[in-house]
Amino acid sequence: MEKTANATPTAKQTLIGTRVKKPDAPDKATGKTRYINDMVLPQMLIGKVLFAGRPHAKIVRIDTSAAEQLPGVHAVLTGKDATGLKFGFVRDNVALKDKVRCEHDEIAAVAAESEDIARQAVALIEVEYEDLPGVFTPEDGAREDAPLIHDNFPGNKSLAFDFQHGDVAAAEAASDFVVDNVFRPHHVTHCCMGTSCAIADFDHNGKLTIWTQTQYPYNYKMDLAPALGLHPGDIRVIQPPIGGAFGSKLDVYPYEPIAALLARKTGRPVKVIYSREEEFKASPTRQPAIIHMRTGCTRDGTLTFRSADVLLDNGAYTSWGPTIPVIMMRTVSGHYRVPAVDFKAQAIYTNNPYAGSFRGYGNVQCTYATAQQMDMLADMVDMDPLAFHLKNSQKSGEITPQKSFLRECALVECLETAAQASDYSRKRKEYAAQQDAPGRYKKGIGLASSIHNAGGAKIHKSDGIGTILKMDDYARVTVITGASEIGQGIDAVITLIVSEELGVPLEHVTLVNNDSDIAPWDVGVHASRTTFIAGNGTRRAARKAKAQILAAAEKVLGEPAETLELRGGSVVRDQCGTPIIKLDRLLRQMHFQAEPELVMVTDYYEPKSEPEGAQHMSDHSAAYSHAVHIAEITVDTLTGEIKVDKVTVAQDVGRIINRMGLEGQVEGGLAIGLGYALSENMLLDHGLLKNASFRDYKLITAPEMPPLDLHFIESDCAEGPYGAKGISELPTIVIAPAIANALYNATGVRIFNPPMSPETVARAIHERRMQTAPGKATTPSEALAV
Repeated sequence: MEKTANATPTAKQTLIGTRVKKPDAPDKATGKTRYINDMVLPQMLIGKVLFAGRPHAKIVRIDTSAAEQLPGVHAVLTGKDATGLKFGFVRDNVALKDKVRCEHDEIAAVAAESEDIARQAVALIEVEYEDLPGVFTPEDGAREDAPLIHDNFPGNKSLAFDFQHGDVAAAEAASDFVVDNVFRPHHVTHCCMGTSCAIADFDHNGKLTIWTQTQYPYNYKMDLAPALGLHPGDIRVIQPPIGGAFGSKLDVYPYEPIAALLARKTGRPVKVIYSREEEFKASPTRQPAIIHMRTGCTRDGTLTFRSADVLLDNGAYTSWGPTIPVIMMRTVSGHYRVPAVDFKAQAIYTNNPYAGSFRGYGNVQCTYATAQQMDMLADMVDMDPLAFHLKNSQKSGEITPQKSFLRECALVECLETAAQASDYSRKRKEYAAQQDAPGRYKKGIGLASSIHNAGGAKIHKSDGIGTILKMDDYARVTVITGASEIGQGIDAVITLIVSEELGVPLEHVTLVNNDSDIAPWDVGVHASRTTFIAGNGTRRAARKAKAQILAAAEKVLGEPAETLELRGGSVVRDQCGTPIIKLDRLLRQMHFQAEPELVMVTDYYEPKSEPEGAQHMSDHSAAYSHAVHIAEITVDTLTGEIKVDKVTVAQDVGRIINRMGLEGQVEGGLAIGLGYALSENMLLDHGLLKNASFRDYKLITAPEMPPLDLHFIESDCAEGPYGAKGISELPTIVIAPAIANALYNATGVRIFNPPMSPETVARAIHERRMQTAPGKATTPSEALAV
């Protein structure tokens, strides 16, 4: 065999921890990416939906005759066309309704030759309603005399959760200090740049192909099937490039079966796409809640107990939102050493929009409460909050009351790193001393922390992923994976790992992951799992391929496989890096030898995690991570406006895989968290959304983003790929309570009901001043102009 002669040795290098761009970045930046709204199939019709526009009503009469007679209309469907085709987490939803339970209920749908004709047809449908009394808060929904939203859910009760550990009563009796507060996390929505859209088409065998932006294509088939009366095996899911998800595409929503029902009725492909106003009204929300939390400690600052009684606004139907207590209780019981815990949650149906999955999945709401109460207890025992947090922090190897094994716990390192980088303790003391001094503008600094699963969460029978890896005769690699790319950057991670293991250029790796008929199973993008799970699956597959290649090289070269390595597109001697044979040449030799051999391997990786047990006692994630945020703010005490001057972040990432992607995920997560903290709020008036536009729904945009000081703690996770952990949700979870604690440091006021809007903050400052100046009569403007 001819070997490579006089070749320059290839030094050992690694891509792990470097900055790698997303493979799809150039096309997105230049406008070449073809999103689902750009797609047009032959003979495709356009579907439009008639929404109820009222929160609770009987449908007395519906007349579709005028719409059906409009030229260009091919189908009109109503609730009678979806009878019995229930779907959703507890099978309480249908694509088209026979009763109105919320404003965006889908009453009828049309398919027409154009969007204009479809819109005209919808306007021609006549519906007579009989309005019913509504339920707009979970407290009202829980009353004995409350109107029933669903006849088969007595008391308007949806899901319930319960966990106890230790003797809470005894722990409270032993407490020197107890804080007792009610927090009301609010309605916000995902605000994806790409609005909801699906295209459905049936073939001559009755198999459905649906193009949709789902982030869990394989379980999606199982969830969509009952909405159509189909077998899941007769559904093919194709994912076009996704214009944002953040959890909003983790369920089946009515527009998707509506597209399929219209396609089946017409025999032609049908596209349903929402306008921006429809997107605001019909998309899922973050789960709102009422959290009654109590936490105690002893005089020396040792936590004694934590209890939480949570009432969830289920909305009109049950999606994934009301399941968030599964994660909330993990924070209540497992963030810091808490010897006694009592957690209860009940979801109550209302006539409000219903909640789905959203980045941070319950931990955003829960941490807003736990982090403020930690700050309040530190104040009560006269301790620096940093010292209070450190005193109660877990160390590596500890097990929480719910049996989460904190194999690598970098909480202390995160606290110390963030505090030192921001000069937290000195600034906090300085700013507190200026609270009541003259001056309109006040500075504040606040610390918050949280825990989150960082290796998936076994809420399904499997949390694993399938991977197929093949190499052609020219050393080009194709990875066929179940891991969906929804903008989070798994495409870059997989490409980087393959390049690292097989020694091929990044641009020689192709990813196939958008077709359920081609790629193997994966549970979906959620639970900060994809880099951890798909990264492990890819690495395992690549190492199988490498072992096959090096075994073949041993036969060809006569050198032991354990002395060989793949680098720079060649087989090299591991110790000196001297190239021996080009990889593509070896692959062709393997292919065309007497006994042909192709490099094509499969892998199914299942993480070492346990299913969520009936008593919520399990090590349900293969890894856990912590993050600490320190927010520095300036408060205008006249207007109540909060300007975030700087955010210092310290997060346990296990090990950095792609630094560019990691930074992007932290920055994006912070933007969502900042909006939740300061400005975003769905303004509902008796179930009707009043601010269904970007003009009125106040997103954080680039000019409002503060300077960020990012510190990544590498704890080297034993189970993660190269030691990495999942990272994407903690940046959203921690920032809001850090700002809330900074607001207290600056002004002495606390906001338990986000967002901390200028109106809310100004009112709280005024009320505090009235309380601290008894007998002094002032107008609000006089009080705030100090």
